[in-house]
Amino acid sequence: MAAESLLTESALGWSIFTFILLAILAFCWIYIRKFQSRQESEVVSTITAICALAIALITSALLPVDIFLVSFMKYPNGTYQEWAANNETRGQVENTVLYGYYTLYSIILFCVFLWIPFVYFYYEEKDDDNTNKCLQVKNALKYTIGFAIVCMVLLIIGAFVPLVAPPSQNATQWVKVQYLFEELGSSDGLRALSFSISSLTLIGMLAVITYTAYGMSVLPLNLIKGTRSVAYERLENTEDIDEVEHQIENLKSKCKDGRPLSSRDRHNLQELEGKLQVLRRRGRHLEIAERNCCTKVGSALRPFKILLGIFFIMVALLFIVALFISNLDKALHSAGISSGFIIFGTNLTNPLNELLLALQPVFPLDYILITVITMYFVLTSMAGIRNMGIWFFWIRLYKIRPKRTRPQALLFLCMILLLIVLHTSYMIYSLAPQYVMYGSQKYLVQSQMASAGTTSGNSTSGTTRICDADAPEDQCTVTRSYIFLHKFWFFNTIYYFGNWAFIAAFLVGLVVSCCRGKKSVIEGEVEPDDSDMSDDEYVH
Repeated sequence: MAAESLLTESALGWSIFTFILLAILAFCWIYIRKFQSRQESEVVSTITAICALAIALITSALLPVDIFLVSFMKYPNGTYQEWAANNETRGQVENTVLYGYYTLYSIILFCVFLWIPFVYFYYEEKDDDNTNKCLQVKNALKYTIGFAIVCMVLLIIGAFVPLVAPPSQNATQWVKVQYLFEELGSSDGLRALSFSISSLTLIGMLAVITYTAYGMSVLPLNLIKGTRSVAYERLENTEDIDEVEHQIENLKSKCKDGRPLSSRDRHNLQELEGKLQVLRRRGRHLEIAERNCCTKVGSALRPFKILLGIFFIMVALLFIVALFISNLDKALHSAGISSGFIIFGTNLTNPLNELLLALQPVFPLDYILITVITMYFVLTSMAGIRNMGIWFFWIRLYKIRPKRTRPQALLFLCMILLLIVLHTSYMIYSLAPQYVMYGSQKYLVQSQMASAGTTSGNSTSGTTRICDADAPEDQCTVTRSYIFLHKFWFFNTIYYFGNWAFIAAFLVGLVVSCCRGKKSVIEGEVEPDDSDMSDDEYVH
């Protein structure tokens, strides 16, 4: 019976995993196809973008699984379950999760340094006649080698970065070299991978500060403010067309007697004709939007969007408060920069951490909440990238627009999301440090109590406590994510200051989003650099 029950649970687990995987792939396909340009689409870049986005979502889901597994090892009364009572069994589960992290992070390394750069340069080298495929592959490989060299350098540096105290300065050169090689051999290459991932996480931190912070403010406020009225926009657009046509007629009237226009008038005429072309395209798009069923459904769902926007902004403010308290706790109670601002447990009341701990008795509300938090970071990051576009410092490289996004922009979007996902685990740890460290584990504390009316003297009773830094080491299992995040103290120091920058970026984005007016119902669909052929693509 036990074997049959185990097989049934295993089959159910695989069924759920398959369903989630198919749902993620379906979402990625719909999302990429929604923004992909039909004119410039290519099979290789489309498949790469879908797979990279799916890897980002799957990796982000690993943290809730990690927390669930360490929590599932114990009963609510603080004792280990039968299957987890053995230290060896627990070690196997922990190692499985750890290798799961390393596997997915290795795939991310492969995507960021090899796969996505190769596909990007492969498409960049594409000719109009598209005849010489070998030359196209050769040039793409040539540029990709540069990324591969950077990856190898990071791996080599990570392999030789010591985690324990090095030999004294009086030691011989041979002893120091031997120490480095022993350190390399003891890590089995995993430390090199950890260093490379942590280096990429720094770039992910910059992306989180830039895109996620802005997305957390712009997404809820756009839902609350809504879009402008289609009828009013059409009326306004018609008035603009009439005004521009009148200005063009006035300029053309200057040359009715045969006199040529001055260079300034010719320049103004070209600008006005280009502006008129854009306004007419805009008018066609507004007409389509007015007849579109989605616009009418969106108007009917307006109250629901407002409530959803209010909920999202409250969640964002809760995150910012929790992050501020967590950083303040580290500033007050950690050993400072030299320790990476690491603290064990919480000394200040963190609202999000307390909420997760309060939801523990009602299974599985805490796991649902931590999963929602993880997905919230990913979705707000996608919203931030869509609204801002792809930037390199002050230079805007690409725009993310429905049915108009170039393949290179989609590849950049997926690469940024992969980097953001790497930093998401540290962000969530900062929001709820105690919960991310131990999950919903409890441990049993034995205490001596005096027994009244008996000759035996004292009796032993047990009370359960939530796992924290004061718990015995053999009574509470730390998540693999926590161990992975704290391998290198100097990275944690940078992450700590990155959290302060994230809070500042969110507040700036909130002010900017509040000052902006309502978005157009056809936001991003019409740009001056669009061709007339792109209108046909959009209509079809």
